[in-house]
Amino acid sequence: MTLRKFLTRSFFLPLIILSLCSTLIFSACNNQQQPTPQQSATQTNNDVLRLLFWQAPTILNPHLSTGYKDSEASRITLEPLASYDKNNQLIPFLAAEIPTIENGGIAKDGSSVTWKLRQDIKWSDGKPFTAADAIFTYEYISNPKVGATSSGTYQEVKNVEAIDDYTIKINFKDVNPDWSGVLVGTEGMILPRHIYEKYNGENARQASANLMPVGTGPYKVVQFKPGDVVVYEPNPNFREVDKLAFKRIELKGGGDATSAARAVLQTGDADYAYNLQVESSVLKGLEASGKGKLVSEFGSLVERIIINQSDPNKATPDGERSSLKNPHPFFSDRKVRQAFSLAIDRDTISQQLYGITGKPTANVLVLPEQYNSTNTSYEFNLEKAKSLLDEAGWKDTNNNGTRDKNGTEMQVLFQTSVNPLRQKTQEIVKQGLQSIGVAVELKSVDASIFFSSDPANNDTLEKFYADLQMYTSGNNSPDPVAYMKYFTCNQIPQKANNWTGDNNSRFCSQEYDRLWQDSTQELDATKRQNLFIQMNDLLVNNIVIVPLVHRSDVVAFNNSLVGYDLTPWDRNTWNIKDWKRS
Repeated sequence: MTLRKFLTRSFFLPLIILSLCSTLIFSACNNQQQPTPQQSATQTNNDVLRLLFWQAPTILNPHLSTGYKDSEASRITLEPLASYDKNNQLIPFLAAEIPTIENGGIAKDGSSVTWKLRQDIKWSDGKPFTAADAIFTYEYISNPKVGATSSGTYQEVKNVEAIDDYTIKINFKDVNPDWSGVLVGTEGMILPRHIYEKYNGENARQASANLMPVGTGPYKVVQFKPGDVVVYEPNPNFREVDKLAFKRIELKGGGDATSAARAVLQTGDADYAYNLQVESSVLKGLEASGKGKLVSEFGSLVERIIINQSDPNKATPDGERSSLKNPHPFFSDRKVRQAFSLAIDRDTISQQLYGITGKPTANVLVLPEQYNSTNTSYEFNLEKAKSLLDEAGWKDTNNNGTRDKNGTEMQVLFQTSVNPLRQKTQEIVKQGLQSIGVAVELKSVDASIFFSSDPANNDTLEKFYADLQMYTSGNNSPDPVAYMKYFTCNQIPQKANNWTGDNNSRFCSQEYDRLWQDSTQELDATKRQNLFIQMNDLLVNNIVIVPLVHRSDVVAFNNSLVGYDLTPWDRNTWNIKDWKRS
């Protein structure tokens, strides 16, 4: 099937039809808009797997993006050494076995880990996979000139050396309890050295493989239109190519989450819909149609509001906004941040919008359960919020309905990605803030831009040219050390580091950094657990981040699909080699 036929027959026409319909669950198109039975039959092809991502992938190098949409699309072609399943057990991919102390893989003093690699692996272009590729991937991710978004715990690595062509040893700078944090899972997808070695620097984003990757995974990319379409076919060099069920995977991007859910659950135009951040009542109504099923899992995802500690409206002499050199005019005061938190009705957001797919939380670290702090709480109290702003000296002195102080009006720009549920959440937050005398302007940014990490774009979450922003994040491993590193001082995106790093709140605390550093070396499990809880509590109690909802990851599958096995520690496509049609 050609790309043109794919666009018209598989997704594009049904999505146009859906967009012309009412968004009510049981609304219908007129007769001219409905596909005929013959049309539906032509769209059904057991050899084709149809994926629908309403947040469209824009790059297929996961190390250059913060968007889960990009890493999920990349995971079809790229593999790590190993990854954690839903039972927190490591499953080998490019590794021949999982290192243990017993097999000599893990050093008893925690200073190194040795991985034995499979010797039957080839890249999709036929080149052999060797230790050189794993070593190069470490060098690429840890190179600050690349600006990799997955650098995390790689900075704790001293070096990676080749014992032979199929054995590598990762040496840590110090004792490291998170020995599986490097080249494992979503942030450990291995890149081919022979493809990327010329792009290991400031030119990293210029590599053509960012759009047409060469991987070791089950399927290879044959066509990619960023923000729109990705087409995959079986990788002829994949070690289990004979077991693959599909001759073609067609990933269509765009639209919205509700239409994506409808395409799987109600019309059957798609086999899988990604990240269904849709009101629970709407999803249940669509599922009643019987064409597909919802699969949800409470992993580590927390929808949160980030409070900017820097001034997004004031620029440095060289034009940098949201700079550490310019503190925020009122969020620098903890009482103000506390008042904002008190004005947010988490229970209403959770109950009315998320329903069974989310529950209110006060924590940014919620999984594994032993790290979910019991020391925190949240409260919705408008009168208490008003009193705190009064104490901080913010009052409406000119009777225009907005608090002010020393000539500065308490006005905020609140941004998030385009999504109906997020826009409704914004409205609830706006209502609460307006009731305590804050003027609120809402902004929604296309997800392909917001999560792109593109340093040339001013609307990314890293640039954060707003006062508040909302999105979901969480740890990608049962060990949360890489996730909690997000909030350290050296992870602040700024002009000097080409806007890389996850600490977009611009929060910087020496106490937090010390706690995190201790967690990278503490081998006692109980003491380490306490360190992570202290980090969470410091973030929450200082109101750097306002956690809203512990979200379940909700996706939809066609009833005919089997073989998927979701885990909170990797992307849903991690085992796409096993997906089949029953």
